[in-house]
Amino acid sequence: MRFGIIGSGSWATAIAKILTDSHHSLNWWIRNENLLRHLESQGHNPQYLRSVYFDTGKLKLSGSVQQVIRDSNCVILAAPSAYIEKILEPLPASVFNGKQILSAVKGILPGRNLLLNEYLKNQFGFETDQYFTLMGPCHAEEIADEKLSYLTFSGLHVTPTLEIASNFSTGYVNTITNTDIYGVQYAAVLKNIYALGAGMAHGLEYGDNFLSVFIANCADEMAGFLHKVGIRHIEVGIHDDDASRPVKKSANYAASVYLGDLLVTCYSLFSRNRTFGNMIGKGYTVNAAKLELNMVAEGYNGSSCIYRINQQLKADMPIAETVYKILWEAVHVKEGFKLIEALLV
Repeated sequence: MRFGIIGSGSWATAIAKILTDSHHSLNWWIRNENLLRHLESQGHNPQYLRSVYFDTGKLKLSGSVQQVIRDSNCVILAAPSAYIEKILEPLPASVFNGKQILSAVKGILPGRNLLLNEYLKNQFGFETDQYFTLMGPCHAEEIADEKLSYLTFSGLHVTPTLEIASNFSTGYVNTITNTDIYGVQYAAVLKNIYALGAGMAHGLEYGDNFLSVFIANCADEMAGFLHKVGIRHIEVGIHDDDASRPVKKSANYAASVYLGDLLVTCYSLFSRNRTFGNMIGKGYTVNAAKLELNMVAEGYNGSSCIYRINQQLKADMPIAETVYKILWEAVHVKEGFKLIEALLV
């Protein structure tokens, strides 16, 4: 299988490391010409994960998205959700014919409030049975340091999902599979929103006791939203009987891709969403925090998308709604958290 990567940030670079460490050659789209030339000549990304060096003989770098897609069997989309439409819209409708798509996008497309598979279906007629997701909990920085990490691969059908996941298994990556492409994508958006809130709480100098209660309530709120969108396998402590799993349990809401990713994104110092929220808690404006971070915090746009989606779903989401109002409606962060304080159980 020949993989192609669309994106050149920290997560795309981490994925490239995993695949090349697993002895794959790959096609890699790099938007910036200077970055592309540096990778070709020096073997590392000077902007992200600079400690990772590649065998350049395994990399076919290109500034053409269409070429990378054409030369690949499985296309990995690893750019921030806010940029996906701009990257893909110039492409012909048939560009993904005969391809598999593996999404490493942890957000909703903000221009349309759609998950990536929904956008691909609308824009390119791409069938969801050839769509797969790659989710955490996993920070790119820990991949760079080869610290044991777990990646969850989701697809509608078990066999092709297992086949794709097998290409990512290394001494420092364990892979998990499930069939919940909708639930894992929504969970990835929500955990970023809640990590913004966790960062705000830290910036406001709440302590660990408060933060533990805050995150527990976020977990409950997330589960309620997932139930509203039709996810039905998330009861903690309950596992489906499955003779094909002699060792592993079936996934539920306590699994790594749901609760685990929420926890690490809320607590880890590597979390850009937590960092962004911390700045807001300390009194930065949204624009100042964007400039200071100089990276995309997916939860910022995600908070607006989920707020608008939930206008129709009407899940009970006071924490996510308050984070949205702090970021988008100029509710003061201290006032917002006073409201949150009264809601927690």
